[in-house]
Amino acid sequence: MEHGTQNSDPVVSNRTMEIVVAGLFALVAIVVMADSVRVGNGWGSDGPKAGYFPFYVGLIMLVSSLATLAVNLRRHSGERTAFVEKHQLALVLQVLVPSAVFVVLTAFLGIYLSAVLFIAFFMHWVGKYPLKTILPVSILVPAGLFVMFEIWFLVPLPKGPVETMFGF
Repeated sequence: MEHGTQNSDPVVSNRTMEIVVAGLFALVAIVVMADSVRVGNGWGSDGPKAGYFPFYVGLIMLVSSLATLAVNLRRHSGERTAFVEKHQLALVLQVLVPSAVFVVLTAFLGIYLSAVLFIAFFMHWVGKYPLKTILPVSILVPAGLFVMFEIWFLVPLPKGPVETMFGF
């Protein structure tokens, strides 16, 4: 997997991604700076106010983002070094989409049942494991995590209808 090479199947160019990311970082920097001004970014009688350091971190982010933006906007748009190719993007989406579904399911089913489904799905779809391996692993791993977090550490994690049914 080479980075920054000329490709026959590019989805998006490095230049485009650098412009997008620099713009997003600039927006985050502006939000950080604005909120730092809101809470106070000066120096008080007892030292720096709450927004002092975040303001300057935001300022450094903004200057860096604007510099990156300027360099990439001036760069010739004919350069087509690929940020990602179609087959690489497909591999990323193979992990990203199920992970996003897992996060959404956690809100409705709780983390443990969602983890059972997530692990089983990945073991079947990506790993091509047989059902006799998928079932124990996808059930025992979340069960072990349940015991560790809920019983030993007493750290409650998001629960769904199954845990409620069992009184947790």
